[in-house]
Amino acid sequence: SWHGEKAVMQVSTKSQYVLRAQEPKRVSLRTFPYSKETCSCTPAKIKDCVLGFFPILQWLPKYNFREYLLGDVMSGVIVGVLLVPQSIAYSLLAGLEPVYGLYTSFFSCIIYCIFGTSRHISVSIFGVVCLMLGQVVDREVERAGYQLEPAVPSALPGPGGHGNGTGNGTEPLCDSGCYAMAVAATVTFISGVYQVRVGFVSVYLSDSLLSGFVTGASITVLTSQVKYLLGLDIPRSGGVGSLITTWMNIFRNIHSTNICDLITSFLCFLVLVPAKELNERFKSKLKAPVPVELFVVVAATLASHFGKLKENYGSSISGHIPTGFLPPRPPVWTLIPSVALDAIPIAIIGFAITVSLSEMFAKKHGYSVRANQEMYAIGFCNIIPSFFHCFTTSAALAKTLVKESTGCRTQMSGMVTSLVILLVLLVIAPLFYSLQKCVLAVITIVNLRGALRKFRDLPKMWHLSRVDTVIWAVTMAATALVSTEIGLLVGVCFSMLCVIFRTQRPEAPLLGWVAESETYESLSAYKNLQTKPGVVVFRFEAPIYYINKECFKSTLYKQTGVNPAWVKAARKKAEKRKLKQKEEGSGDKQSSLPVDLGSEPVGFHTIVIDCCAVQFLDTAGIRTLKEVCKDYRDIDVHVLLAQCSPSVRSSLLRGEFFQEGEDQLLFHSVHQAVDFALGTQGHGAPKK
Repeated sequence: SWHGEKAVMQVSTKSQYVLRAQEPKRVSLRTFPYSKETCSCTPAKIKDCVLGFFPILQWLPKYNFREYLLGDVMSGVIVGVLLVPQSIAYSLLAGLEPVYGLYTSFFSCIIYCIFGTSRHISVSIFGVVCLMLGQVVDREVERAGYQLEPAVPSALPGPGGHGNGTGNGTEPLCDSGCYAMAVAATVTFISGVYQVRVGFVSVYLSDSLLSGFVTGASITVLTSQVKYLLGLDIPRSGGVGSLITTWMNIFRNIHSTNICDLITSFLCFLVLVPAKELNERFKSKLKAPVPVELFVVVAATLASHFGKLKENYGSSISGHIPTGFLPPRPPVWTLIPSVALDAIPIAIIGFAITVSLSEMFAKKHGYSVRANQEMYAIGFCNIIPSFFHCFTTSAALAKTLVKESTGCRTQMSGMVTSLVILLVLLVIAPLFYSLQKCVLAVITIVNLRGALRKFRDLPKMWHLSRVDTVIWAVTMAATALVSTEIGLLVGVCFSMLCVIFRTQRPEAPLLGWVAESETYESLSAYKNLQTKPGVVVFRFEAPIYYINKECFKSTLYKQTGVNPAWVKAARKKAEKRKLKQKEEGSGDKQSSLPVDLGSEPVGFHTIVIDCCAVQFLDTAGIRTLKEVCKDYRDIDVHVLLAQCSPSVRSSLLRGEFFQEGEDQLLFHSVHQAVDFALGTQGHGAPKK
């Protein structure tokens, strides 16, 4: 029994162990201001703080050029070659000009190299995040009164100009493309701030939820690119039901398909899909994947330029991509109230994917990453570039796999990737002028294969966990059919409801004894288990709290076959009938009673509740246990608790579960509780 700070745990009928609680550690506030160890600012502490915040200062001085350089250079060059066409393609997905995607990839690789702790992940443009950003950009551009998706930017600032410069000193010359970039930079800045401050929120996103969200968003991405495949000039849909609206617009305008774009898309698919499959099938034999995307882009650009596909067939092209860098420009602070809410899901998804990938590859290669530092790294990958005409970034699985498989050893490969993109920005960018947008759409769609393949894995997922499969399906459907933001919210809420339902209706079996051991297991799960006469062992596999308190009681009554309230009611009814018969003088002819009033009216004298799976109790749970013990005591059945964790025991003590003058026992194991119950059989209630 528990009295004050002393806990007595009965382990047999002859002996008892006394457990005394640890004295709480008390720290005097007087020692705080004068603690030199706590508050001193020594050079060693400053050095540790700086090295922790800038991981590059730790690994760069120890860089082994002979062992690491070749692999880092090879992986950096290959990832850079792959990033060039993808950066241009994903810029269009975000509703921005192609050059901004190159800026984003350039800055993000450098910044993550400085702040990141993962050696292998590739932080750059990610299609799902671009889609979410593009929906915000389109909404704000349309709200500002601009036309969406101009054919050719009319006032795109060159490297020597200003994006929001003025012609006569008063009127801004910022067109829709310039304003779209301003919106994207503002969203990127706010997303980075969120990631630095509240990145921990992403821990509430399960793997099945993230997978379903990415798959649903990939379907939306694919839908948004179909109009480029067909060369259709239709408005970009956003908001709730954008996927259905987009497909309706596509079928309404299917007669306007550009045959040149359709043929080009078909030919690109014929080349890219088999080449990607061959790259994956023979990745163990290839030192590096074949950069087939770059070959397709070069060939398509040459064909478009010399064949004059825009002039002769009206094909849509990328347009002018300026060389050099634009002057830095801060985000538009006045836009923050309009986009602050939209930046939350973008920040959460970006951080969650980055941390999950970094931890996955760190575990694979035997090193550790710091989640807090990753929070800062991905946050700064968005905050700093937002001043340099960049948009939101995160880690991407496909490029990370390429980076790892091509020999990457450190984040030095990210520096090499930045140099490759820098070369494109300074010299090669204008050569992509004639590149058709349908080619970029094909590249985007082909890179969605990994997410769309999840449909093929559904039977295996269903076999492993039906709940996770349902969470995946609900999140995927809500993301694709409603919207990405609402889909993420629906997924989070639904997964939390699943957790609640799991605790609301948990497993609650009766236990049996394994012969010649001290082990008790579920009677419904195993054969050849024995039961002790007069003792029922019950296990509740969930915390007992306000949501499932009634479930606990009803399941206990059902499994034991005895509801104390019904027994007491039957006894009262029988007593009244007996009294009435006595008064009528017919006590010798009383009928059989529904409940036997003998010493063991219910077939057992003790219930042992195995609490090993009860993680916690709240006030409602403690009150429920009190009621159960009292109700069964009223019908001469004793309730014993076994295998309570320290936190549960503390909750019982604080909740005054153990009343003065009463004998309440806790046991280390179910076997000890059963032995104690059998030892007291026939001797009344257990005594100390």
